[in-house]
Amino acid sequence: MGQVLDKFHGREWRKAQIRKISDKVFERVKNQSGRRNLTFEDMYIAVLLVYNDINKRLPGPHFDPPSKDQIRSIMKECDLNLDGEIDHNEFVKFIQKLTADTFVVVSKGLLVTLVAAPTVAMAAKRATDGVPGVGRVMQKVPNSIYASLVTLAVVWIQTSCKEIE
Repeated sequence: MGQVLDKFHGREWRKAQIRKISDKVFERVKNQSGRRNLTFEDMYIAVLLVYNDINKRLPGPHFDPPSKDQIRSIMKECDLNLDGEIDHNEFVKFIQKLTADTFVVVSKGLLVTLVAAPTVAMAAKRATDGVPGVGRVMQKVPNSIYASLVTLAVVWIQTSCKEIE
């Protein structure tokens, strides 16, 4: 539960995660290419690696990487010194611009999971009050434990459905 809540920290957490992913990918692609800065071909590979990391690390739906045309246009915007290559600082800005809406989708999904699931759980628990046998058992389970179990079940189902796709 703590790991799920850590994902909901906000803007600073998101920036730190993007920075961590960006730094790792930039160094990896730079070392493989043997150049100090990244060309368009290097950038395309880097974007694919970044989206692979995002899809592995963040909960929620799978995100498709942008097209080559989108990468070219954002690369032109972020190439501050107009040399046709992207240095490390330009790369971080490029990735932040490219992934800005990705975190909005993740945040909405987490909000639904962390707010809606416990609310539905408590409504379901109250609905079992009049059911013979089940009502007594449900009343013995503390609300916090029941809500946590239902929330974990929802997260597990979402993760399982994501793996099937």
